Amino acid sequence: MELKWLEDFVSLAETRSFSKSAQLRHVTQPAFSRRIQALETWLGAELIDRSAYPTRLTESGQAFYEQALAMLAQFHEVRVVLREHSAAQAETIEFAVPHTLSFTYFPRWLQRVEARLGRIHARLRALNVHDAMLSLVEGGCDLVMGYYHPGQPVTLDPTRYDTLTLGIESISPYSAVTSAGRACYTLPGTHDAPVPYLSYTQHAYLGKMTEAIMAKAPMPVHLDRVYETDMAEGLKAMAMAGHGIAFLPHSAAEDAVMEKRLVRLDRVARAGFPAGALTLDMEIRLYRDKLAAQGDDPRRALVRDVWDAVCAGVGSAPKKQGYAKKT
Repeated sequence: MELKWLEDFVSLAETRSFSKSAQLRHVTQPAFSRRIQALETWLGAELIDRSAYPTRLTESGQAFYEQALAMLAQFHEVRVVLREHSAAQAETIEFAVPHTLSFTYFPRWLQRVEARLGRIHARLRALNVHDAMLSLVEGGCDLVMGYYHPGQPVTLDPTRYDTLTLGIESISPYSAVTSAGRACYTLPGTHDAPVPYLSYTQHAYLGKMTEAIMAKAPMPVHLDRVYETDMAEGLKAMAMAGHGIAFLPHSAAEDAVMEKRLVRLDRVARAGFPAGALTLDMEIRLYRDKLAAQGDDPRRALVRDVWDAVCAGVGSAPKKQGYAKKT
């Protein structure tokens, strides 16, 4: 049995909705249903009355609900006890941060927070946006920093999770630069001569943002997908090597632009493309679990201190400076 099966079941027992619980647990509804079925198979009992609408528990499900709550409480208490027995861990904040932000925004942000609070012991897990949020929901970290856009929202229960907006990050198309200082590639390309395209993988959050940019483009963009990865830093390296164009967060491309190794392709207007037509703005947000932040141990107190400092404006960037600006 897996711990997440218990958390899935408790969520379903409380929402009485497979679709809502799947959203809250950040999985597809079919995947969520399979996990509930796996729990039922392991227990050897049906927990959900699938003939009733809305969803309700069977007698076995009602009996198991209280046991599931108790087991989850014990699991989380064990985690707290073990952390408190380690001096190194007791005052160490666990962060889950998408790969790009872990390279660019996070180090600068932590520096500003430490200027207010002093040295902070931090442990960072670089994950994709989905896995970072799942880590928070499953109790694997204290704070999550991630991107947010209404076209690809992060759905967390506001009664359980707090959210703060730290700044704005933009994503735009970039190309390597020729020896003459011009872009190696230009957009929009043509049907017969598409532009080599360095793409994010299908499920990457920045890939979905790129799709949103394409959907609102004022004219068709013709691209030939020649490479893909889920990391912006990987696309940046390929773009600088001249393999094609890549959509990059401005903070990731900033140094290469200053060194004249990359150029933003929609910075100035071109025929059919107004300036900024292929740029999209995302928020950078910070998330915490309200319940997990409660308690008197040093680590939880430190999490609250960091949160309060950010609420007071420490670590937040100006709302729009083309990228999450240094302060």
